Amino acid sequence: MLAKKTSKNQITLPKEIVKAFPDAKYFDVSIRDNTIRLMPVKITPVQSSLDSVREKIKKLALTEKDVGEAIQWARSRKR
Repeated sequence: MLAKKTSKNQITLPKEIVKAFPDAKYFDVSIRDNTIRLMPVKITPVQSSLDSVREKIKKLALTEKDVGEAIQWARSRKR
């Protein structure tokens, strides 16, 4: 399949490709081994992500102290 780059640096995806990802509106674009790579991504609102994290913390019965210790541990590993 061919796709042509326009003067405005836009590329139209062929119908066959679009059909394979019917729900994708956004793609992460990267270069790997001199190849352009498109990975479909799903963007979720920050609040829904936070709500799911809070729900998981609640289910695991983690305390504020547990979370604080986990954060300290993660920060110490970056060094």
